[in-house]
Parts: sequence; C-alpha cells; structure tokens
Amino acid sequence: MLTREIGRSGIQASAIGLGTWAIGGWMWGGTDEAKSIKAIQASIDEGISLIDTAPAYGQGVAEEIVGKALKGRRDKVVLATKCGLVWHTQKGNHFFDYDSGPVHRYLGKDAIIYEVEQSLKRLGTDVIDHYITHWQDPTTPVEETMEALELLKTQGKIRSIGASNTAPEDVKAYLAAGQLDAVQEEYSMIKRDLDTTLAPLCVEQGVSILSYSSLALGLLSGKIGPDRVFEGDDQRKDNPRFSMANRQKVAQLMQAISGVAETHGATCAQTVIAWTVQQPGITFSLCGARDAGQAAENAKAGRLRLSSDDLEIISAAAQKNLTDLDE
Repeated sequence: MLTREIGRSGIQASAIGLGTWAIGGWMWGGTDEAKSIKAIQASIDEGISLIDTAPAYGQGVAEEIVGKALKGRRDKVVLATKCGLVWHTQKGNHFFDYDSGPVHRYLGKDAIIYEVEQSLKRLGTDVIDHYITHWQDPTTPVEETMEALELLKTQGKIRSIGASNTAPEDVKAYLAAGQLDAVQEEYSMIKRDLDTTLAPLCVEQGVSILSYSSLALGLLSGKIGPDRVFEGDDQRKDNPRFSMANRQKVAQLMQAISGVAETHGATCAQTVIAWTVQQPGITFSLCGARDAGQAAENAKAGRLRLSSDDLEIISAAAQKNLTDLDE
C-alpha cells in the first residue's frame, strides 16, 4: 500500500483513504450499519489506514458507526473528522436545513471546543489524528479558528490540522495563522480545477491535498450504466452529471481505460483512483465504500503503480471524452 505524510505533521497514512459520507446515509438513500461496519473493517484489513468522517454525515451517524467499527482496531488507523457545520447553535452563516432544523457554518472557538468533545465521544477515542474545518465560515476570523485548533493540538486532542472546501486565499490565511497540514477538496477526471488553483500553492507550501469524489459519486466507477435508477434522497437522482449523455461519454472513457486496467490486472475504478493519486499535488484519494467488496476493491488501487505511458493514455482519453459534460 502506498503511504504518504499528511503535510508536515509526521503522520503517515495510506494514499487511499475511506470516505464515510455514504455510510452516514444522508443524501445517499439511507445506511445499513452492519454492512457499513464490515466495509470499514475490510478497508483496514486490506491496508487502508486513513479513515475520514464528519459529524455532518447523518448528524453523527457516520462517526458513531466508525467508532463501533474501530473497537479493538483504533491503533491501526489515522482517523480524520471535521468541525464547522453545526446545529447546536445558530451562530455563523446559515448553510442548509436538515429535517431536524437549520445547519450553520460556524468556526468560532466556542463551537470548535464543543464539537471536538462530541466527536471524541461518538468515535470512542481520546485523540483525532487529523481535524478538518468542513466548510469555511465567513463570519469568523481564521486567526480565531486556528487559535482553537492549535489549543486542541497542545491539549493532545488532535494531532494535525486541515481545511476543506477552500479557496487559495483561505489557505494563505490558515498558513499565516499556524500550521496547516492538508486541504480536502473535490478532484477527479471530471473536476480538475485544482491543477491550476490550489495544487501549485499546496506543493509550494508543503500542504497535502486529500481529494474526495475521485470516482465522481460513482460515475467514474465503470458500474453505472444506462439502466441504473437512483431513488429516495440519493443526491444523484436529479444530478445533471448523471444524465444519459454523460453516462455514454463515460462508457467511452472506460473502454479506453480498460486496456490499461487489463495490463495491470485491475478494474477501471482502481485505475481511475490510481491515476488520481499520481497527479501533481494530489497526496490522498478518499473513496467511499458501502460494503466489504467495494472497500477491498478501492484498497487495491493503493498497490497499483501506473507508468508515465499509462498516465498519458488515460489523461488523453479523459480529455477526449469528458469535455462538455452536463453539470
């Protein structure tokens, strides 16, 4: 398994991480706790050490499931969770509504101190290895946010600091206020704006990039054909990215990738993930899994090394087939 350091923290983690948004159920059509626990444990058994979660994934559901799955295995993982999407207070900036009420973006010191204790309790641990501001709060100075995070580091409750859903100016503000080890951002063959926005800055400053949605919510998995139907609150149901025209373009891309995949004895999904973590500045790829089989498949991407020729073939195919997708 390919391992890399999270920024300058000294923490080593698998380049392929398990993302648990879907495990929380919210916006993914519900969850199955038993299958989710097996998915997490299978990930660890297959060599994935980076587990990423958040309070907002089902209002604590994902964190609680992760906590149950890690009993007796906590020492085998680098555990990441987040703060800044709150429902215990209405301070900050209103973001969206759950059935239970409003959720605000708020990164004030008082909320961060409260949130970390809740997460530690749900996760059943006494330390969070990587603590991430989930969304940025325009009402709170970054200096106040970093003061709280640095305090938690001093207290031994967190080991490193990250920020998610940022712009370059946010990253610069964090760096000016303290040690920022990583940013967590969407990146895939379909969404590559980081190549020219954040990646150069992060490489220069020694900040890791944890990419999420490497398979574009499953669109690039090679498994979503024209007959797939999304139901309930599954966010993909009305997402134009999953239009029939897009699925046809992706099918053509998969045909081009399949040759490279077969050479390595890999699946198209594994090849897409391996391509992702070999892009400049992309340090980690967070991949969702809702059962043990998906977890094992994702993990094998961390043992796949693509040649420069492989990378060129895949990038050219992506350029050809993924332009002008419906968004």
